Amino acid sequence: MKRIDAVKFFVSIAVVQLIGNIGALATIPALSWYESLVVPAFSPPSWIFAPVWIVIYFLMGISVFLIWREDWRRPEVKVALGVFAGQLALNIFWPLIFFGFKSPLLAFIEISLLWFSILLNIITFFNVSKAAAWLLMPYIIWVSFASWLNFMTIVLNR
Repeated sequence: MKRIDAVKFFVSIAVVQLIGNIGALATIPALSWYESLVVPAFSPPSWIFAPVWIVIYFLMGISVFLIWREDWRRPEVKVALGVFAGQLALNIFWPLIFFGFKSPLLAFIEISLLWFSILLNIITFFNVSKAAAWLLMPYIIWVSFASWLNFMTIVLNR
């Protein structure tokens, strides 16, 4: 691996993990509020979320690295990185809305937008690197599950 690629790899991982930590800052203080909610029976224990997200963010970091190391002059690389930045921004807001504002309904609207942005991200990455696109599959699967949990939490706490 070339030195510049090594730098891009570590920056990709670090930035994505940092984004994840921003979400954790909103989540941790609100865990007692979350535990007071009625949650679906299929909801995993709270301790599982952090390790799952760490792995997903790691895969996202590798994925964006595979795109970033491509030729910047290619329009599809620019588009793919722009879409990634947009979905990453949306990713920050879900825990802030759900846990920080304690608003499952607004969080559900936001996570729905996030889901579509992840799908668009997978499509744009596929045009540049199939491996990068495949690395995002656990992300969309987990966000699909989180969306269902979010929706059922709304229903159960009416």
